[in-house]
This record gives sequence, C-alpha cells and structure tokens, in this order.
Amino acid sequence: MLVATLVSAHGQALVGEALLARLARTVPGIARTAALDGAVAADLFAEAADARKLEAAVREALEGAAIDIVVQPAASRRKALFLADMDSTMIGQECIDELAAFVGLKEHVAAITERAMRGEIEFEPALRERVGLLKGVPLSVIGEIIRDRITLTPGGRELVRTMRAHGGYTALVSGGFTVFTGPISTTIGFDEHRSNTLIAEDGLLTGRVADPILGKQAKLDALIALRTRLGLAPAQTLAVGDGANDLAMLGEAGLGLAFRAKPAVAAAADARLDHADLTALLYAQGYTGSEIVRS
Repeated sequence: MLVATLVSAHGQALVGEALLARLARTVPGIARTAALDGAVAADLFAEAADARKLEAAVREALEGAAIDIVVQPAASRRKALFLADMDSTMIGQECIDELAAFVGLKEHVAAITERAMRGEIEFEPALRERVGLLKGVPLSVIGEIIRDRITLTPGGRELVRTMRAHGGYTALVSGGFTVFTGPISTTIGFDEHRSNTLIAEDGLLTGRVADPILGKQAKLDALIALRTRLGLAPAQTLAVGDGANDLAMLGEAGLGLAFRAKPAVAAAADARLDHADLTALLYAQGYTGSEIVRS
C-alpha cells in the first residue's frame, strides 16, 4: 500500500475534510484518509503500485492548491537516519554568499553559487574559485553573519528534535564550512555535522579550503557510512537538499526530498517541497501534530 501525504503551505490549513472527501471520490485507488494535524496535513492511503502515477493523479485533483505531496510505501515511512543539506535548506541563505558581501562581491559569488547548485558547473572547482575571492576576510565576521544574516528555515528545529526524541540519528552534511555548520547544527539540535574547513592565518581567511572537499560524493559517502554504522536498511533513511551536489545523497536515501530545489533536483528526487515548511518531513513519516516536539 502507498501513502500520499498532503501538507499545506507554511502557515496555512488547506487539507480539510471536504478536500479529503473529494480526493477520495475522484482519485482512483484511495482506500481511506486520515488527518495528521487538523487541516494542516493528512494521509491518503491507496491500493496502488506506481508512486509517480498516484502523485500525478493527486496533484491534478488538487487543481494547483498550495499543497505538497509525498508518496511512498506506507510500511517503511518512519525513518531512523536523517541527513540534511544546510544552505538554502536548513537555513534560508548561502553562507559563502554572505561572506562575499564583506568584500563587495556578493552578486558575483552568488551567481557562481547558483550555477553550481543547478549543476551547470562542477561543485569543487566552483567552491575553490569562490573561496579564493574571500582572501583577507577576518574570521571574526562569522559570528556577526550568523547573528545578523542567517535565518533558520521554519520547521527545522521541530524536525530534528522530534526525530531525535523518537530515537532517530540526525546529521547536517554541507558543502559549506565548519565555522557555520558547527554553531548552526548546535542551534537546530543535530547529532553531528560535516562540512569543509576554511584555512585561516592570523585571523584572516587565506582564500584556501582544506582537502578533501566535501561535495556530492562525500555527501553520498556520509549517508552510506552512517547507515552502515547504525545497522540500518536503506529504506530507513531520509535526506533533504536543494542543489545538484545533493543529488547522489537524495537518490541513495530511502526517501529523498527536494526542498525549494533547483529544477533538475526537484525532478530527480522522490518528492519535492515547494510550499510547506520542514515539518512536512515529519508528516511524511506519519507523525501527528501532537507528536511534534515544538521549540
């Protein structure tokens, strides 16, 4: 049996009883419906074998409503390992772009970042190029950037803390930098973080990043290593990201979700989140509103 989880756009309650009743009548194969959190999120259970076909049928029936859909096998929906990208996923910004603002190069660096995240250029050389432009930036600005420029994506703390409260393991796996992932992972509540290391001398960035670069392959390797260490089956893993360097990790996860993602990533992932906040990843696992650890 498949389950199609419907989650309203952030701050809205669009999945009411009337909508669920209409979907049950019009979408072939729907066996039953169940509310997860009032009219914010709900499940449609279907006797169907093709997740893509079911998603397409539900999406058509929703007639453009700002509701996200996650379709997966019902039996394996609850996950024990969660890996997340940081920039533009768990936070609303790209940290390297914010660093570049201090040398007046934010627009230039952001353009390179965008191309790399779309998969138009290779991630590793693009990272080295951008870091090279940061030579001379004082490390002391990191705390200021985190305090004044970085915003947490709604639902992220609830997602991580609820999974941990139910025995899950969580890791922030970023192509960004440890000076950001360290404090941000602590604030959100992750078990661990992995990212790249900026090289500094006398309190100033040298324009270099330590090898090896944590990119697409390293994110995939992290998922496999953590899954193996924890003795989990592939179906017990969950990953979320937005850029081309997340594709391998998303593809290996039992459920790979694209969050506000670049087109190629949204097309390749198991599901995409265009409207909901990150609590959608909890509803997709079958958590109800009363089970979510609010923070």
